[in-house]
Amino acid sequence: MENHGRGPGPRPEGGTEGPLDNRAPDPLPYEGVWRFTAPAVDASVPQARHAVRDLLLRQGVPVSDDLVQGLLLIISELVTNAVRHAALLSPMIAVEVAVGAEWVRVSVEDNHPYRPTALEADHGQTGGRGLLLVREVTREAGGVCDVEHTASGGKVIWAALPLTPVRVL
Repeated sequence: MENHGRGPGPRPEGGTEGPLDNRAPDPLPYEGVWRFTAPAVDASVPQARHAVRDLLLRQGVPVSDDLVQGLLLIISELVTNAVRHAALLSPMIAVEVAVGAEWVRVSVEDNHPYRPTALEADHGQTGGRGLLLVREVTREAGGVCDVEHTASGGKVIWAALPLTPVRVL
C-alpha cells in the first residue's frame, strides 16, 4: 500500500461549533489526512486494516480500544465490498483516514458507479450485511456514514466517528 501523504482534512457536519475567532487553531499533533492505494484483491483487506491500526498508533490518536475495533471492522467491510463488487471496474481502491481534534473519518473509494445501500439481508443468506454492519457500528459510536459519488464517476463510502465517548442514558 502506498501512502500519498497528509494534509488538512474535511470535518464531519455538525463539528463547526466553537469560538468565532477567525484565526485557525493550531492543529493537534495527530491531526491530518492520510491516503493510500491498494489493488482490489483479497490480500488488501488485512493490509488496509493493519495500515489503519498502525497509523492511528503511530500518530498517537487518542482512540479507545472499542473505537479502534469499530474502525477496523468498518475498514474491513468497506475494503471487502470494494474487492468483491468493484474490482472489475476498479482494479485499484483508495483508503483514506482523516483525523480531526474530535473525530476520525475512514473512507474507501473505488471507480465503480454503483451506489450501494444498507439493506436488510435475507436471514437465509450468509452475506450481504456489510453496509448494515458499518451503519450500525457507526451509529452506536455516535458517528455518521454515507456514500457519495466522485467526480470520476465512482464512489466513496465513509464513516466519521467521534473521539470522545458517547453517553448512553
